[in-house]
Amino acid sequence: MPEEQSFIQLIGNFGFPIVITMYLLHRFEKKIEGLEAAIHTLAKVIDPPKKEYKNE
Repeated sequence: MPEEQSFIQLIGNFGFPIVITMYLLHRFEKKIEGLEAAIHTLAKVIDPPKKEYKNE
C-alpha cells in the first residue's frame, strides 16, 4: 500500500507540471515555425539571387 500512495503522490506532484510544459511547448512550436518562415522570407528579400555575368 505505501508504494501505491507514493506513486499517486508522484503523479499528483509531477503530472500537472508535465501537462503545462507540453502545452507551452506546443504553443511555442507554432510561434517558432512562424519566426522561421519570416526569417527565410527576410533572407530572400535582403539577398536576392545573384545573376552570373559572362566575361566577353
